[in-house]
Amino acid sequence: MAKGERKRALRGRAGRMKGGRGSGATPGNVRLWGRHPVEAALKNPARQHNKLWATREGIATLDGDLPEDFPIEYADPSDLGRLVAKDAPHQGLVLETAALEGAFLNEVAKGDPARPVVILDQVTDPHNVGAILRSAAAFGAACIVTQDRHAPPESGVIAKSASGALETVPWVRVVNLARALDELAEIGYWRIGMTGEAEATMAEAMPTGALAIVMGAEGEGMRHNIAAHCDAHARLPISSSIESLNVSNAAAIALYAAATRVTE
Repeated sequence: MAKGERKRALRGRAGRMKGGRGSGATPGNVRLWGRHPVEAALKNPARQHNKLWATREGIATLDGDLPEDFPIEYADPSDLGRLVAKDAPHQGLVLETAALEGAFLNEVAKGDPARPVVILDQVTDPHNVGAILRSAAAFGAACIVTQDRHAPPESGVIAKSASGALETVPWVRVVNLARALDELAEIGYWRIGMTGEAEATMAEAMPTGALAIVMGAEGEGMRHNIAAHCDAHARLPISSSIESLNVSNAAAIALYAAATRVTE
C-alpha cells in the first residue's frame, strides 16, 4: 500500500482516545513517544505492539507503512499529553508496546576490538542512559551492561533520549556487575574504569584489542568493588577549569576515543 493510501485507510478507523490523565501502560508494556523512538520501534521486528495513538500530522511524519490491521486511534495533541510524562514532546505519536527482551552478555559481547562494551555502574538517570545508548549506537558499541537493581527500567524517557538507539543497541541487565566484568575478562576484554582521579589518560590506557569501558554514576563514581574488577583506570584529559563531565558526555568521548584508536 502506498503511503497516501495507507493514510486514507487509517483515516477510516479514527476514533476518540480512551484513557484518563496519567493512565499508564498495562503491565509488561511501555509507552514510547516522539517520531524517532516510535518509528524505530515500529520497524523493530522484536517488538509486539498494542496500540498507536496519533494525530494525523504525526502519522504523516512516519517513514514506511503500517499493516492494514494495525491498532491505531487518532487523538488531539492535548489528549496525547495525558498518556505520557508531563510536558513530554510526543510530536503527535504515542505507542504502547511490549518491553524488549533482555540480551545475554555472551551472545552480544564477542570480543570484537571494533565494538566496545559499555558498563554502567549505578547510572540511574534515564536521560543519561538514553543518551549513552545513542552514543553507543553512533560509535558501534556491542552493547551496554547495567545491574538490574541500580538502573532505570525501559521507558519513554530513555527511548526519547536514545532517539531510536534503544531498538538497535542490545541492553544486557545482570544480577551481579562484578561477575559480568569477570565474564568479559574471560572473553578477552580489557576493562577500563573511567575516573577523574586516574593518572593515565584514556589514550594511554587503551589496548588494541577488545575493550570494555566502565562508567560510574555522577558524583559517587564507580563502586569500590567494580573499580577493583577493572584492569586499568583512566581519565579524560579535560581542562582544569571544570571539575567533571556529565556521564553521558564522558561516555560519548570515551567511545569516540575507542573508535579512533588503532585496533588489532
